[in-house]
Amino acid sequence: MPLKLKKIVITGPESTGKSTLCEQLAMHFNTMWVPEFARKYLIEIGRSYNYNDLITIAKGQLDEEDSIAASLNAPVLFIDTDMYVMKVWCEYVYNQCHPFILNEIVNRHYDGYLLCNTDLPWVKDELREYPDPKTRKHLYLMYKDLLVNQTTPWYDIHGDYDERLQRAIQSVEQLMINN
Repeated sequence: MPLKLKKIVITGPESTGKSTLCEQLAMHFNTMWVPEFARKYLIEIGRSYNYNDLITIAKGQLDEEDSIAASLNAPVLFIDTDMYVMKVWCEYVYNQCHPFILNEIVNRHYDGYLLCNTDLPWVKDELREYPDPKTRKHLYLMYKDLLVNQTTPWYDIHGDYDERLQRAIQSVEQLMINN
């Protein structure tokens, strides 16, 4: 009987090392990772996003996740962004959330979350919006509140890049043993 694929989401505010960590973890565990669909989409549209773009981004993210998961022959998949990210984004920017996103939060199952803390320096790029430390901390607490109030195991990932990677590897090993 084949092993059940473990899906581990790397989440948290922008510029907290999520993509870097996904890539490092995938390399360490000899598997694949699902990149953040929003980044590619927002660069391609070449304009400011709106509320309706967020539903397109959510669906694109899930399609990418499903496609990679279906083709993967490994015990674990790392996912950069899930519907919690979309929920926080919708609610923080627009004070509302698409029902599709809320339904997917209920219907999708993940085996663990790694919550990236805001203790790395914010790095400017063409898509990032929130360099203010107070805003970053507020967003981090929004993610933490979501994770505290659900049943999937999660770990806080903090420290410099090397410390984060070591904490993340240990956390993933725990998730692989306990799930």
